[in-house]
Amino acid sequence: MSKRYDCVAGYHLNFLTCGIAKFNLLLGHKMGVPHHNLYDGALEMFGSPILSVKLAEFTEEDLAALPAWMDKWEARQGYSVFLHGYDGTELENELLRRANTVYCGNRELHMRLAPLNPDTQALWCPGTNMSSQLFEKTELTVFSFGMAHKLKTEKYYRLKELLEGTGKTYSIQLSTALHEGTSFDESFLAVFDEMQVIFGNRVNFLGYLSDQAVYNYLQDADYFAAFFDKGMRANNTSVNSALEAGTAVITNLDAYSPPELSHLVNVIDINIDTPLPTASAELDSIRAEARKVGTTALGWHSLLERLS
Repeated sequence: MSKRYDCVAGYHLNFLTCGIAKFNLLLGHKMGVPHHNLYDGALEMFGSPILSVKLAEFTEEDLAALPAWMDKWEARQGYSVFLHGYDGTELENELLRRANTVYCGNRELHMRLAPLNPDTQALWCPGTNMSSQLFEKTELTVFSFGMAHKLKTEKYYRLKELLEGTGKTYSIQLSTALHEGTSFDESFLAVFDEMQVIFGNRVNFLGYLSDQAVYNYLQDADYFAAFFDKGMRANNTSVNSALEAGTAVITNLDAYSPPELSHLVNVIDINIDTPLPTASAELDSIRAEARKVGTTALGWHSLLERLS
């Protein structure tokens, strides 16, 4: 397949938070060309970009810079546009009129845009699921979720040792939430990359999960894992949710952790050098005691009693 375009130019680049960014990433991969932000200086190395955007996503500042971008590329070999949405603004119309070719993501867009450019084509956006791999069924499953910026990957090296020591196959199911002021770019992606370094293809990224989905994963998993700088605290809602659900929690305790928590009684303290329990009877006992402490000492009823 000959390359009519040597670069995909987009706006957002984070494929985890923007559907167009994900489409552009895959488009570039399928075409064998790189994908850059349209204002990235790296674009200067290329001669024939296809601009794949929806202008409604642009900031006011970036919209104001677009006419100069058009001037620059029109003075060279020109540019083509793959448009994902249209609001009828004059800036959009100018972008389309000056393009070599306009590709529309659907037939409705084509009907509206065809009068603006004689070379306007109706296309589509194929599915963008980046994985067709089924989760491997393993003997042990560890579920983990929490704030991305709080994940302590060094503890997961010890978790790997414990899991490897069981001699059983295992997998890590990883979900996350994000704290206000952080993003996938600056926090979770780095954490997930390191988790893949530790566990390889044994770690599966679940993305955001609803409370109902979290509860179901807690019920299905053999263990829940969450680690902290110093130790688990009584106000950690992720661990307390897992305890309440009756999941065998693997965490790290210290002198300021809830005194009701005890290694191999209702939690598993990764700081204590003992093999990971895998026998059904032992795990069932830990789970029952976890549910007990999660619904009583660390539960809502006890808190409301204290407040009253």
